[in-house]
Amino acid sequence: MIKIKFVAHDGNETEITIDPAEELSLMQAAVNNGVPGIDAECGGAMSCATCHVHFDAQWYERLPAAAAMEKDMLEFVAEPTATSRLSCQIKITPALDGITVYTPESQY
Repeated sequence: MIKIKFVAHDGNETEITIDPAEELSLMQAAVNNGVPGIDAECGGAMSCATCHVHFDAQWYERLPAAAAMEKDMLEFVAEPTATSRLSCQIKITPALDGITVYTPESQY
């Protein structure tokens, strides 16, 4: 099982546990578990950026690199940081066990 912690802008935390066999994205896991701040209006089609999240630098460096299309979408998010990503583009793998994901205030 893979544990993921989502931290809202106000410090509220939501922890979820995912079976790696489900092969979900961070966005899908968040939506399936009612995590606030992940609206996912486009359902993962990378056309809305309502699944925008931030990571600590140590976790960000362990993620696969963002593709060009994701980088383009990140130019339009509110509150971008150097560690911004679209959660729809990050597949949950055992390597992400224990990751902390931060949701920006603009998505509440």
